[in-house]
Amino acid sequence: MRFNAVLLAVAAAGTAVAQRPANQSICDYYTTALLKQNNATNQYTLLTLLVNTAVIGNYTQPNVGIMVPGILNPNGTYNNTKVNLVPYFDGGLASTNDGGNMGVAKNFLDGGGAAPLMKNMPADDTTSNQYKLLTHLYEFFGSLLGCSGVGMTGFPAYAGDASMYEVHKFMALDPFQMGFFIEQVALSAASFGVAQSDIEAAGQALGSLFNYRCAPKTTVIKAQGPQYQSVCTNDSCPLADNATCAAQPSMPQPLVANATLADGEGRIPSGSATMSGSASGTASSASSASSASATVNAAPHTVPGLAGVFVALVAFLAL
Repeated sequence: MRFNAVLLAVAAAGTAVAQRPANQSICDYYTTALLKQNNATNQYTLLTLLVNTAVIGNYTQPNVGIMVPGILNPNGTYNNTKVNLVPYFDGGLASTNDGGNMGVAKNFLDGGGAAPLMKNMPADDTTSNQYKLLTHLYEFFGSLLGCSGVGMTGFPAYAGDASMYEVHKFMALDPFQMGFFIEQVALSAASFGVAQSDIEAAGQALGSLFNYRCAPKTTVIKAQGPQYQSVCTNDSCPLADNATCAAQPSMPQPLVANATLADGEGRIPSGSATMSGSASGTASSASSASSASATVNAAPHTVPGLAGVFVALVAFLAL
């Protein structure tokens, strides 16, 4: 199926999705509903559409009318707090874990930026950091949403780091940054017609994996076994039940690698070039989420201002 035909098929089917049977995974169900044939290639296409839209905002026309500002919108807001995640992606912060005892700056927009994503691709250059990041996202998210074709021809199995805590530990992400990220993913899913009940199911099942500081080891990718998975590591993040903080010490704030940045948290617009495919990237993500009705409370805690929706993709640097 050609790219334009894929987008038209998704748009046509997006508003006509019925209730998902309990015995069918979210991935398999929506692949069938939106792309007709449930196979590994179509499952990978579906994950590509969902992830790319969450990252750069709406780029498919037509769509079901849900506005997605995009994770890489530098003018994001969450609960009336400015959020700018761009410096984590463009090398503005020394926040990437490359295996040492401190974070390093790395550019994850080195594979063509938004242009290839708008063509339903991860990057122009298969050797780029951007390609590695986006393909790992497709694979990771595919496993979490139960894509039956993962590991088959057309849908590679996830080959990134097992511990999301280790990946993110130098980022010191806070609840506002996490909430903004999660909100964009939920809006992306809603824009393709994913039912709120399925967004809620994913959030209730997976919220406690990533959003609670010092959470004990747990398994996300079955083949990789139990790992530390906490992504929200700032001191302002809610503490997990049975917390294991001694094994996961709080990390310092990420170091500023770009002297033009206003602070070290990446929440104040820095003037960096943005990577956004949204026609209205400055729209308030909070108001968009309200119109999409895409927020639920995370379990087992109630976290003011932090929705537990579609938390599977919180691992946005699953390298």
